[in-house]
Amino acid sequence: MRHTHIDLASVLAQPNPQVDLQLQAYEISTGNFLKAVTNYTNRAIAEITKNRNAQEADKRKLAERIQVVEAETNQCKLKEIDLLAVLGKEQEERRDAEQSVAGLKRQLASIREASATIDSEIEQYRATVSNLQREKDAERDILNEHAAQLEPELAACESWLKCNIEGIEADQILIRFSHIDEGSFDREFSFVLDVSSPSYNVITTTPPLPALPILLRELNQTGDVYRFIKCMRSAFRDLLKTQS
Repeated sequence: MRHTHIDLASVLAQPNPQVDLQLQAYEISTGNFLKAVTNYTNRAIAEITKNRNAQEADKRKLAERIQVVEAETNQCKLKEIDLLAVLGKEQEERRDAEQSVAGLKRQLASIREASATIDSEIEQYRATVSNLQREKDAERDILNEHAAQLEPELAACESWLKCNIEGIEADQILIRFSHIDEGSFDREFSFVLDVSSPSYNVITTTPPLPALPILLRELNQTGDVYRFIKCMRSAFRDLLKTQS
């Protein structure tokens, strides 16, 4: 609507002054304006609603994404806790393994040291055994030499005492007498002498000899085996006399 210029002086000069306010046009213009305002308002409200709905949708999506992220974060934290527990267990097992290895190394070192000590002792034992073997061989040679020298004396003793001397087991000597019983020269009187220890012992006599303890005590005091043999023959003869 175009604005019309009013000449106020002309209007007042009229007999019945009137001013055409053009109310209908004004009303139409105002109605158009209000309609335009209403349309603008509706469009603005629609746009605002659209934007609000979009923002709400974005907020919901963001909230959902936040929930997803929080859930994933919680899962990651749980996995982290599990991994830390596994890592702690592995570290503990590693410490235990390192301690075990250290213990085994100490044991190995101790075993090697003990082995070295044992090897040294073995060498000492070997040297000792070698020395003892040499000493034993030397003693055997001496004993063989003495035995060779004593064989004539032993033969003379056996012939004179009418006895037979022989080894029956290790460190045991069987002495058998004959020509004691005048009624039967072939009858044997015997005893077994054990020389395995410094203290002599008679294992058995045939027949039993009551005087044996006395003679054996004297033998252990003097160590004279030849005299003991002669005394045993005399004791058998005396026993036979007491039984006649």
